[in-house]
Amino acid sequence: MKTKLILGAAALALIAGTASAAELKFKPGEDAKFNWKSYEDFKSGHDLKGQSLTIFGPWRGEDQVLFEAVLDYFRDVTGADVKYSSSENYEQQIVIDTQAGSPPDVAILPQPGLIADLASKGYLTPLSEGTDKWLLDNYAAGQSWVDLSTYAGKDGQKALYAFPYKIDVKSLVWYVPENFEDAGYEVPKTMEELKALTDKIVADGGTPWCIGLGSGGATGWPATDWVEDMMLRTQPADTYDKWVSNAIPFNDPAVVGAIDEFGFFAKNPKYVDGGTQAVSSTDFRDSPKGLFASPPKCYLHHQASFIPSFFPEGTKVGEDADFFYMPPYASKPELGNPVLGAGTLAMITKDTPASRAFLDFLKTPIAHEVWMAQSSFLTPYKGVNLDTYANAPMKKQGDILLNATTFRFDGSDLMPGKIGAGAFWTAMIDYVGGKPAADVATDIQKSWDSIK
Repeated sequence: MKTKLILGAAALALIAGTASAAELKFKPGEDAKFNWKSYEDFKSGHDLKGQSLTIFGPWRGEDQVLFEAVLDYFRDVTGADVKYSSSENYEQQIVIDTQAGSPPDVAILPQPGLIADLASKGYLTPLSEGTDKWLLDNYAAGQSWVDLSTYAGKDGQKALYAFPYKIDVKSLVWYVPENFEDAGYEVPKTMEELKALTDKIVADGGTPWCIGLGSGGATGWPATDWVEDMMLRTQPADTYDKWVSNAIPFNDPAVVGAIDEFGFFAKNPKYVDGGTQAVSSTDFRDSPKGLFASPPKCYLHHQASFIPSFFPEGTKVGEDADFFYMPPYASKPELGNPVLGAGTLAMITKDTPASRAFLDFLKTPIAHEVWMAQSSFLTPYKGVNLDTYANAPMKKQGDILLNATTFRFDGSDLMPGKIGAGAFWTAMIDYVGGKPAADVATDIQKSWDSIK
């Protein structure tokens, strides 16, 4: 493991190899779904023959194959020699490389907290002037993305250092359409309707929810997504921001109220398969299986877009299982349609013409559409053609992003590790075990106060 960590970005790039003039996944001009004009327009202004570009990111395995397919278009359009690399320990690797003065030209990371640290130490270069306006004009919920991409530099001055690319949606509720059809249930459009549906399922003799917080040493983390979603549906986005930065304490009434909103679903034994005692003991990977039992053990499951990986083999999303957007409160129209999620952000770690050009390339529809047309990619870019999504479920999730009025990054990932990946998890287990929301919130705040 130590050997991996002492390799610099350049060495890792050599290991990764150079993709030659590979066959492009989709032939320019042949499929009208793609925005080939943006591709040709970019090509006319970016000749990088003889220049190299190193990119370091989190994608390995199949995700790396998908990203390389996107990079082939940048190689083709610019003539640049592009080398992409990753590491099993990419978070530590990028810190080592930047501290050693051997960073890649571009780094792509899914941790805003780590990006903030790199920016504060002077390891990042602000993006081109006007990028903030570009995000405001071209990304749905544009201000949210500007806020997420803005950090304080070494001099303490804030600047736009990152570009959001490849986003994940967490504000989803999963269900089996056949079960809904058999029972005569309809997909709720508001939180009030979701709660009414929960009660109706109980009245009909069923169990509404499957909830599992088990995850080995990370037990409790699924509850953090619930609380974050409820914060965004009960409080303004700036309150959410103050919460994740500890500008308001964890035991503020706004936060306690959001925890109790989660408790409405998780702490009623009639609402959860196996009763409340099963919430903590059920592994999150096993939790959705109740949707597919006959008769169903539950009708609803709250989880991010990755959860189909744990559905029964052969399950077709969109047919055998489907999802809907975790709805907002009709009584709080001022909060709009908030979406909780995660994602990756690209930044310049070595300022070169090639690195600047690559960040500009990410503003083209093609840089999004090529990955959209494969799998595992969502974007809030309003300029893409939704018909390029590889399948209907991806298109539906992409539509959720485009209809968002606010996007917020997973709150626990923005908090210090001791809180977001520690005290918050543990407190949620205590909460579903019977401890009051105000008490567990105070416990978390005490942990935060202890951080020096």
